[in-house]
Amino acid sequence: MKSSKLKIIALVFLTLSQVSFAQDQTVDASKPTNLYTQLNAAFEYQARDGSDWYGTRINVQYAFDADNLLLVEVPLLYNEGTSKFGLSDTRVRYFHALKRNITIRLIAIAPYVDITIPPGSTKNGLSLGIWSLAAGVVAGYVVSPKIAMFPGVGLVHVTAPDDYVGSSQTGVNFQTNMSISFSQRAFLFVNPIVTILEKTNWSSEFNFNYMITPNKLKVNLGYFPNFTNDINTFRLGATLFL
Repeated sequence: MKSSKLKIIALVFLTLSQVSFAQDQTVDASKPTNLYTQLNAAFEYQARDGSDWYGTRINVQYAFDADNLLLVEVPLLYNEGTSKFGLSDTRVRYFHALKRNITIRLIAIAPYVDITIPPGSTKNGLSLGIWSLAAGVVAGYVVSPKIAMFPGVGLVHVTAPDDYVGSSQTGVNFQTNMSISFSQRAFLFVNPIVTILEKTNWSSEFNFNYMITPNKLKVNLGYFPNFTNDINTFRLGATLFL
C-alpha cells in the first residue's frame, strides 16, 4: 500500500514537473516557424458588399514537438443578409519544420499542407461551398534583429462553388510574410498574398501582436483585406500558450 502511494506521488510530481517545464518555455511568437501549443479566440467582423458577417473564430494549435504542428480553425459567424448564425468554412493545417538553422540568417525550411472544408450552409450564406487544398513550403530568413521574412509558395486546388456549374481550378499561391519586432513583447506581421487561379486574387494581412504575460498570454489586432473580392476583415483576439 505504501509503495503504491509512493508511485502515485512520484507520478504526480513528474507530471507537474513536465507542466512547469512547458510553462517555462521561452515563447517567441514573432517567428511563424516557431511552433507552440496554443489556444486562440477572436471576435471577427467581415465588411462585405450588402451582407456583413461577424462572430468568433476559434483556432487551436497543437505542437507534437518543436518541428510538427497541427492547426484547426473553426469560425462561428452571423450573416446579416440572411439573419443566420452557424458554422462557417473550417481550416485544417499541418506544418513541419524540415530544417532549422541552415545558416545564420536562413533559420528554417518548412513544408505545409492546408485544407479548407465547407461544412457551413451556402443557403444560409455561411459558406462559399468550396473545398481548397494547398501544399507548399515556407522559408524563414532573418534580415536584422528586428525584421524577419517568411516567404512561401504553394500549389492550390479549389473545387467549384455549390451554386456554379463549372470545373475545379488549380493554381499557385505566393506570400511574403514580414515580421517586424518593436520590442520583446510587441511585433507586427505584414503579409501580401497573391493566389493565381482562373483570375488572380490579391489579399493581405496586417496583424499586430502584444505579449501581455511573457510566454503565456498575448493579444492581437488584425486587418485582413481581400482586394479582389472587396472584403475587409477585422479581428480582435487573444492567445493562450499551453
